[in-house]
Amino acid sequence: MKILAIDDQQLVLFPLQKRLEELGYEVIIETDSFKAIGHYNSFNPDLVIVDINMPVVSGLDVVKYIRNTKKSQTPIMILSSDTKDETITEGFELGINDYMKKPLSLNEISARVKRLIGAPELENTISNSDVIIQERCVGVVIPCYNEEERLLSKEFTDYINKNSGYHLCFVNDGSKDQTLKILKELQKGREDFITVYHCKENGGKAEAVRLGMLHMAAKEDLDYLGFLDADLSTDLADFDDLVKTIAHSEFKIVSGSRISRMGANITKESARMIISLTINFIIRKILSMDFKDTQCGAKIFHKDVINIAFKKKFVTKWIFDVEIFKRVTQYYGLKKTKKILCEQPLKRWIHADGSKLSIKDSLKIVCKLAQIAWVYRSKKVSVKSFTPRVEVGKVF
Repeated sequence: MKILAIDDQQLVLFPLQKRLEELGYEVIIETDSFKAIGHYNSFNPDLVIVDINMPVVSGLDVVKYIRNTKKSQTPIMILSSDTKDETITEGFELGINDYMKKPLSLNEISARVKRLIGAPELENTISNSDVIIQERCVGVVIPCYNEEERLLSKEFTDYINKNSGYHLCFVNDGSKDQTLKILKELQKGREDFITVYHCKENGGKAEAVRLGMLHMAAKEDLDYLGFLDADLSTDLADFDDLVKTIAHSEFKIVSGSRISRMGANITKESARMIISLTINFIIRKILSMDFKDTQCGAKIFHKDVINIAFKKKFVTKWIFDVEIFKRVTQYYGLKKTKKILCEQPLKRWIHADGSKLSIKDSLKIVCKLAQIAWVYRSKKVSVKSFTPRVEVGKVF
């Protein structure tokens, strides 16, 4: 039994193909609708699974080709994040057999496939899959400097194994320990979902994040890009909540906030907390916004602000978050920036031992903030369209 699966995002297609092949189906996947039509004519599939929101030629256009042009009754299933009634209705009026709304599990997709075309006879029983097909694809940059002792490898792999739609980019920022070796081991067998970007020299967190974000921006199948600390002081489940917010709103940036409150597990060292309150007061004055926490290492961005926020090098190595918001404010204006930027409280944030930022370093931040205020005092940001280019480093 043959299946043609069409979606412009490979992060959706890879786990789907793997699961269906495990069940005994012969599967071809395609991200280009034009090529998919060619595959349909040569492959003669028993089932077509197609996404609605395809560029140039939509999923409904593919359905029209099969039903109206080819006059074929090949079973067709829609797999889409488009939940509008009119879209679903149009699909069934064109003659589709099923409409599956993302997110949903591979188990449910498999059951629906079996109902439509039956199941191949296999000698061995295939166990259930706990993988979820998400409604959006996200690139996450994780800066790493001497993380040999702190990198929670299993938490990262467990998450991407269960949740499709995530591509992790670990940026090794010139580590002196075995971090690069650990990252390569982490990537092995998961090359479609994990990238290792290696910088020979240590450039600081700001530059590591910037290079990683520009590298990931070149991947067309990603809807949103963000960054996260390697120690997972903000865990991946909380990060996914930030993604859900930006995906279902008009916000361009959603930033995690470590606000202590009922029902949240937020822990900080007392000395850090005092310094943090002082720094945040200064930051609010610089940005002219009532920010509670600019420095949380968990943020998600719409792709159309990546150029604005990350094209140019940052003035500082640590508090580049303030520069990001300053750049966005200068580009959009303060009034619009307040509408497109969301600060979302986290459910959990734990200060991890071994943090690279010392109390002494924190005290230097005040001087750096003065530098940022001076550099951005009157500049107007003019960002031209560009193709993201990674300046220094090696990608594995």
